Amino acid sequence: MSNLLSSLNEPTGRYKSRRHAGEAAMVVKFRCSPFQIGNTSIYPPVVLAPMADVTNGVFRRLVKKVGKPGLVCTEQISTYAIHYRNQKTLNMFDWQLEEHPLSVQLFGGNPEIMAEAARIVEEAGAGIVDINMGCWVPKVCRTGAGAALLRDEESALKVVEAVVNAVNVPVTVKMRLGWDYSHLTSIPLAKEMERLGVAAFTLHARTASQGYEGSADWSWIRRLKESVSVPVIGNGDVRTPLDAIAMIRETGCDGVMVGRAAIGAPWALRQIGHYLETGELLPDPLPAERVGWAMEHVRRLAEEWGEVQAVTHLRGQLPLYVKGLPGAARARAEIVAAKTIAEVESCLRIFLESSDGQ
Repeated sequence: MSNLLSSLNEPTGRYKSRRHAGEAAMVVKFRCSPFQIGNTSIYPPVVLAPMADVTNGVFRRLVKKVGKPGLVCTEQISTYAIHYRNQKTLNMFDWQLEEHPLSVQLFGGNPEIMAEAARIVEEAGAGIVDINMGCWVPKVCRTGAGAALLRDEESALKVVEAVVNAVNVPVTVKMRLGWDYSHLTSIPLAKEMERLGVAAFTLHARTASQGYEGSADWSWIRRLKESVSVPVIGNGDVRTPLDAIAMIRETGCDGVMVGRAAIGAPWALRQIGHYLETGELLPDPLPAERVGWAMEHVRRLAEEWGEVQAVTHLRGQLPLYVKGLPGAARARAEIVAAKTIAEVESCLRIFLESSDGQ
């Protein structure tokens, strides 16, 4: 989580794109198309990424309401924790009908336990089961899960085969290019996994060893798209509508996945989706709208988790709702010290009164 949030502290301008800076006035004659994962239609082709400690049910529903993506994903869920009926993990089964289409992401390295967990989440209402082969965090990889599977191809294929055979819903895989640039296994693995029945792939175009460092190499998304016949979702460095259209044009991918850019900015997915549908750039929301969504986020989470836990959990996320606006630095300093919803609300009210956003 700290890696996610720390990477968001760099300054950004409105619609600034790493590939298309200066093209904010560009209007694209382009209309995106739905794509299918099994029998599920995804439209607009914008997907909320699975993010640990971020994409809980409250945030997914807020993004669905404000950002209107075609698909949302849960946080990664430990299959060992499901197997042992860990209550904290079972509490992550917090999806609701309004979120669908919904993908539930699982991580683990044991084929039998992965299959068992897949059946359980399918029975609990998962419309898609996603296998995590992208998480590079050491505590996950030490168990043979996440991106560790990219350097153990035999185990990766056993996990995929077990999960595909266990459920009736579509099974997808989210992965990195490989463990490092000496082990770029994603494409040969994807070919075998498609043969086993995987319905779609998401490729984060960095290696596991990169973490979030450097730039995503989108050329590998194009190579994957050319290598399989099922849908490919591109991931990595999509922050703006211009990034999204650039990725689709450069790679031919069927959809784009948005992760860090959505934290504290659920409207970002709506801006991207609207641009892909119409070629029109939507304006940024007013400060008062941003503050309203921040308060909705913390209040809804408090209803489920309790006030103290909700406020503590969101200290790093709430300031991002007003990032880049005048007075945001002061608001951040006050919010990270807040202990109650009233204190958060007071910080944001003072921020609004000092801005022109009312």
